[in-house]
Formats: sequence, structure tokens, C-alpha cells
Amino acid sequence: MNEYNPDGLESTPAWLLLKENYADVGGKHLRELFAGDPDRATRFTAEGAGLYLDYSKQRITDETFRLLIQLAEQRGLRERAEEMFSGVHINVTEDRAVLHTALRDPRSVKLDVDGQDVTGDVNDVLDKMAQFADRIRSGEWKGHTGKRIANVINIGIGGSDLGPVMAYEAMKFYSDRDIKFEFISNVDGTDFAEAVLGLDPEETLFIVSSKTFVTQETMTNANSARTWILDALKDKSAVAKHFVAVSTNAELVEKFGIDTANMFGFWDWVGGRYSMDSAIGLSTMIAVGPDGFHEMLDGFHEMDEHFRTTPLEQNLPALMGLLGVWNRDFLGCATVAVLPYEQYLKRFPAYLQQLTMESNGKHVTLSGKHVTYETGPIYWGEPGTNGQHSFYQLIHQGTSIIPCDFLFFVEPLNKVPALDAPDHHDLLIANVLAQSSALAFGKTAEEVAAEGVPADVVPHKVMEGNRPSNTVMAQKLTPHTLGAMIALYEHSVFTQGVVWGIDSFDQWGVELGKIMAKKIVPVLVEGSDDATLDASTLMLAARYRDGKNKK
Repeated sequence: MNEYNPDGLESTPAWLLLKENYADVGGKHLRELFAGDPDRATRFTAEGAGLYLDYSKQRITDETFRLLIQLAEQRGLRERAEEMFSGVHINVTEDRAVLHTALRDPRSVKLDVDGQDVTGDVNDVLDKMAQFADRIRSGEWKGHTGKRIANVINIGIGGSDLGPVMAYEAMKFYSDRDIKFEFISNVDGTDFAEAVLGLDPEETLFIVSSKTFVTQETMTNANSARTWILDALKDKSAVAKHFVAVSTNAELVEKFGIDTANMFGFWDWVGGRYSMDSAIGLSTMIAVGPDGFHEMLDGFHEMDEHFRTTPLEQNLPALMGLLGVWNRDFLGCATVAVLPYEQYLKRFPAYLQQLTMESNGKHVTLSGKHVTYETGPIYWGEPGTNGQHSFYQLIHQGTSIIPCDFLFFVEPLNKVPALDAPDHHDLLIANVLAQSSALAFGKTAEEVAAEGVPADVVPHKVMEGNRPSNTVMAQKLTPHTLGAMIALYEHSVFTQGVVWGIDSFDQWGVELGKIMAKKIVPVLVEGSDDATLDASTLMLAARYRDGKNKK
């Protein structure tokens, strides 16, 4: 394999052939592709780590598939993946390894990177988390006044919030219902006020998640939480019984009043959006217990191994990533809808928004050259069947082609009695299968007219179809399944980043707004002038100050 060239995509032989293939495939309808290929529905499938992927409703042919696999090979996906797993500094702009996969390696795996025993370090933190989680769950850990903890509030932002809140909601069925969990992320004071409303400070524990312990939004909320506790308990020593930290800054943690023995560390080779299975997941472990958390890690690891070892032709993350490239760069699809038909996954689309768009929302290659093709699509979605009565109209009949990922489970977690057949779950699954079919095959004018629809109404009821989709099915939503599903998307994102030649592990676009916000605060609060700010910002700041003064 030649040395990886991030700038060589458009001269890659498979890329050039895919352009020719699109000229042949682009005008074909999924009705035609299925009619001419009786085995399509079984052939375009793959399975691994407890997940079953049906991608037969993607607008591809066998030739497209073959060329996409060649593209992955010619872009060095296998080699780049092995570099990631082994700790090579593939995050080039920050000169860091990318080792979120090490967070879920079994103890038997030995990995030394940059002179550090990564496996040992990870398991030391996991053991410490487990001991603490057991103390909270058993009631051994008491608050300042001797009451057991009944409320756990995670304070973070970005990956320090989206991962924990998604995981909690996804695994709520398995959580300790004697403990109430809340999540505060937004610097908008309403987020804090609503989270603590009605809670007893004597029974509340805050987990402050900030690697540096200076993250502006997180520390603003943490300081408000500290004030809330002290106003009620009137003793600074109470902070140590009502706060723990997920951080690496022992000095600031101790200054805040947290006992550094209750500080849980992580590493610069874990990006925020890849960190939910690190100490950032402390609230998750408290909710589902150490055994449940480790079951989730096992699911992650099984998908990691599937991605690392399975041939590309049957490799779920590689296939989803390559199909995403095909849809983005050849079919011109700018967005992806993630549609979980499982209420517990209601926060999964929001989680994937950060994972995918913060990773691959890049306009330059690893070498700093501006890309001349499209990169990361926009991810969004809602759980079914709610979305069907909201935005599915546009997906079916709008002018934008929106590829969809449908997710569902064979067994429900809650079996709710129904008076009539079908029951809740059968009806739910009937809907997901119906939607993926309707999007693919649509309804012709002839079919509509045959139903006796008036001629002037027929055009309004035609569904063009030919909307591509994936369907991911699993037996049951368990911690293991959740871990596998998250890793599926992590490695799909990685696959796309390798093809596009971009750095999927930095996020400089997030930093600019943070820096500017710090500059604007004194303009808002003190009325100071800043010649580096634009006229519009200064005008809006002045109107804001005027509005505050009118109170």
C-alpha cells in the first residue's frame, strides 16, 4: 500500500470509475433495481456484533458496490484503521493519538502508547468509577447531613453532556429508579433552574465534567450549583460530599472544594464526542451499575473488532460509511435522517449530530488544502412514529433526497397490553417497514388512479420513491446493543474521514465562537469598547445593555 495521500481522492482510480458508474446508475429507480435482481434483498445485507444491516434500498448496483470497496482499499482504510487502533497520532492538527477504542478493550489486551500503559490506566479509572458507583447505589455514600443521594446531576457540555444524557435515556429501562438523574449543559440559566427545581440539596450529587475545569459553560453552571448547595447547607465542607469531578486539573478541582480523591481522570487521546465510555460516563455507570456499563463496553468492543477484522464486503461500519460517501458526493444528498423506532433512543439523533458533524464538518484535508468535493452531511432525526406526523411529508414528496437510517428492535422492552391486534410493538414495526418501503418504491400515478382518485388529485398523491435508506435491526435494546450501535456510527464516520482525507478528530470550528464570546462579555457587562468586533455585534450589544438598564 502506498503512503496515504489525503489530497488524492479525485485522482483515485475507483473514484473516477464511480463517476462513470453514477452516469449509469443515477437515472435508475429502485423499482427497476429490485425487479431486475431477485436476490438483491438478501445479498445487500451484512451482520455483526448483534446488528443486522439491510442496505438493499440504497441506490447502488453490484458495480457500485465493487467500486466502493475498491475506493476504501485504495484510500487505505485498513491501514488507517490499524494506525488508529495502535495509537499512531492520526489527529494531526493536535498531534494526538485517537484511542477511544482503548476505553473498551478487555483487560487482557495490552496497549502501550507514547510510553504509557493505556490499558492499565483505563482499567484503573473504570475500577475507581465502579467503586464510587456502588457506594452511591448502595447508599453508603451520604450527603453532608447524612442523607443518601437521591439525585445525580451531570454538568457538562458537548460530549460531556450529549453522551451521558443519550446513554441514560437509552438505558433508562435498566437504570436504578430510586435515583433521579438530571443533565445540565446550556449556559442559559433556565437549564440549571429547571434541573434543580423541587430537589433537596441534601440529597443531590453533582458530577462536574470538564477536562480543564475552565470550560466556560460548565464552570458557570458548576459555580451556580455550588452556590445552590451552600445556600442550603451553610458549610463549605459540604461541597466535598455533594460534588465529584471528571477532570485532569487537580489544582482547580481542589480549589473548587472537591476532594481530589473523587476526581476521575481521562486522557487527551479521547475526544469529547468519543468519551461517553470513559469517566465522562460516570453518571451512566451510576444509573445502570458497573455490570451494565461493562456490558455496554463489551458491545463497543465487539463492533470495534468487527470493524478491525471483517472483510470490507461484510463490514457494517465500512459499508455504511462508503454508502454515505456515495450519497453525499455522487447522489448529492446533503442530509441524513436517523429514525430510531424505539422511544428510549429519543436522544440518539442528537448524539449523532455531534459525532458526525463535529467530526466530518471540515473544508480542508489533512494537509490543509481546500476540498473540492462535499464532506460531512447534516444529521438529524426523531424517533418513530412521531416523525411520521411531522417531517416525513418532506422526505416522501419534497424536492430534496434525504437518505434515512431506520433503526428497530425485534423485542420490546415494555410489553404494553392492547385491546385489539396488532399490539403496540407489532404496529411500531409495521410502520418502520412501511416507511422504508414507501420511500424506496413510492406510488405511481397509475397506481393512484386505479384507486379511483380524481384525475386532478392524482399528481398530489403520487410518491416518486427512489429515496435511499439503510435499515439496522437488532434483537433487543440492551447495554451491549447500544455500545455496538454507537461504535457502528463511530467507525462509519472514520471511514468517511479516511476517504475524504480530512481530520475527523479535531474541532477548531467549535473554538472560535468560544473565544469571541469571552471578548464580548465585557462589552455586554461593562460597556467597554472593542475595535476588533464588527459593527453589527457592537450595535446588538448596545441594544442589549439598553434593555437591561430599562428593567
